[in-house]
Amino acid sequence: MKVSLRATYGIMAAVDLAMHLEAAPVQAKTIARRQAIPARFLEQVLHGMKKAGLVTSLRGAQGGYVLSKKPSEVSVVEILEALDGPLLFSIGGSERAQGRRLSKPELLLGKMWEQVHQAERHVLEAISVEELAGQQRMLEQERSLMYHI
Repeated sequence: MKVSLRATYGIMAAVDLAMHLEAAPVQAKTIARRQAIPARFLEQVLHGMKKAGLVTSLRGAQGGYVLSKKPSEVSVVEILEALDGPLLFSIGGSERAQGRRLSKPELLLGKMWEQVHQAERHVLEAISVEELAGQQRMLEQERSLMYHI
C-alpha cells in the first residue's frame, strides 16, 4: 500500500489538532511549523479535509481549524480516503466488468490479495486520531527527557 505525502500530512495535521483541542481553533501556519509541513501544501490538505467534513475552519483573527468530530471518532482510513480517494482493490475488478477472462495468476492469487487488502483496511479503520495523538505525546515526552540527561 502506498500512502501519498498529502495523506501523510493530513494525518499529521489531524493529530496536531487532536493534541491541541483545548487551544482550538489552530491556525494552519501553526500546524505547519509544529509538524514541519510546507504551509502552502498544508492549506491544500486542510481544504481537502474540510470538503470531506473532517475539519471545520473558522475565519477571523482568532480563526483556524478544528476537528469536526472527536479524535476518537476519526479513523486513519477516513483521512486517507478523503485525501487520496477510496482505497480500491484492483486485481481483476475492472477486467471482470469489461468481460475479460482473468489470467492464471489473477485467478490463483486474486482472493489472497483481496484478503490482504481487507486486512489493511481493517487495521486503518481501527486506528483513531486520538490513538496517534497519544503516541505523539509519548514520543514528545521521551524526546524531552533525553535532553535533560
